[in-house]
Amino acid sequence: MAERTKFILDEADMPTRWYNVVPDLPEPPPPPLHPGTREPVGPDDLAPLFPQALIAQEVTTERYVDIPEEVLDVYRLWRPSPLFRARRLEKALGTPARIYYKYEGVSPVGSHKPNTAVPQAFYNAAEGVTRLTTETGAGQWGSALAFACATFGLECEVWQVRASYDQKPYRKLMMETFGATVHPSPSELTESGRAILAADPGSTGSLGIAISEAVEQAAQADNTRYALGSVLNHVLLHQTIIGEEALKQFELAGDTPDVLVGCTGGGSNFGGLAFPFLREKLAGRMDPVIRAVEPAACPTLTRGKYAYDFGDTAGLTPLLKMHTLGHDFIPDPIHAGGLRYHGMSPLISHIYELGLIEALAIGQEDCFAAGVRFARTEGIIPAPEPTHALAACIQEALRCKETGEEKVILTALCGHAHLDLPAYGAYLAGDISDHALPDEALEKSLAGLP
Repeated sequence: MAERTKFILDEADMPTRWYNVVPDLPEPPPPPLHPGTREPVGPDDLAPLFPQALIAQEVTTERYVDIPEEVLDVYRLWRPSPLFRARRLEKALGTPARIYYKYEGVSPVGSHKPNTAVPQAFYNAAEGVTRLTTETGAGQWGSALAFACATFGLECEVWQVRASYDQKPYRKLMMETFGATVHPSPSELTESGRAILAADPGSTGSLGIAISEAVEQAAQADNTRYALGSVLNHVLLHQTIIGEEALKQFELAGDTPDVLVGCTGGGSNFGGLAFPFLREKLAGRMDPVIRAVEPAACPTLTRGKYAYDFGDTAGLTPLLKMHTLGHDFIPDPIHAGGLRYHGMSPLISHIYELGLIEALAIGQEDCFAAGVRFARTEGIIPAPEPTHALAACIQEALRCKETGEEKVILTALCGHAHLDLPAYGAYLAGDISDHALPDEALEKSLAGLP
């Protein structure tokens, strides 16, 4: 009998609850602080930006949160997503390791982002909100929110980082096809955008700047709220459906991961896969090494400072205790992947500080080489973001080749690169170069911490 390549759950087996890791941690994470008073923020402080249901999820101490039936109904368009055994990659590497990848590229927009965009749009619509604003870098999140807003009849306005707006026109077209309005950021439409352009007319933008613009717009209109695609607790909560499905799929495979690897920018895809496995690890039911992989050009966990910082450049958001490169940090525009955010999810930062996960940074040349290797063996061209995890996954598999260990490796393939092919084109033409963040640039951006 042929060996099995993919492990697929029936719709009836799709998880019906999201998992909140906070109650299972040895100690709770530090609270967000009000930027003015430096006191912990309360629900009223967040009300101008988020609906009450999401604020409740942000601070919940419940271990599980039920997924509304209306959200499950939309999830069924692509969920449960498949778990693959990467047999062809294993063979090409000559490794005794068994490599699995959880593939989120089957969603309508080709990434994991709709897992949270759909519930965010649902909860906002349920509370009478008619318009959502957001930021996007590479365009994955903006595409997901545009799709979710179309599903629930909301207007969607997106500020896209200027460097990506220029490099990735098809992402903009995807957002507009779903009905969203897209602006390059920094823009002349907001005070924060105008201030950045006055200081630097040629600014290539950053996620921090785009967040400032979207937050400013949301706070000024009663019918409008803001939606964030990563970083915050409720976003990571929604993504845990990935890991909950993967646990069931490993039962089908009769296997248990020894190493779990995910790429990290803001942390939602990594947390979504890792948190349910971390629960099992903390309970003593399995013991995987959990490894976060980030770009050398934007190394928040490995070189950032664990400190309170703003989530945006203009200082409009609450102060978050997180690994940060400084809210003024602007990644080099030659960095071709996403994963450009100046901070890491406070929850992942806290878990890293507790010593429950590892982190490493990899240069983009190695990442794209891994992406091409994966495409030529497994047939999926991975988005630039998960190539970071694939590079680390291949490193681990090659170590197993040297030691003879038959480790089981699980990685998160959070999306495909069908709209990111210009980045591969640059790599194949030899125009991609590694950009490690210089110490002096890091010191400069960290000097602005509040």
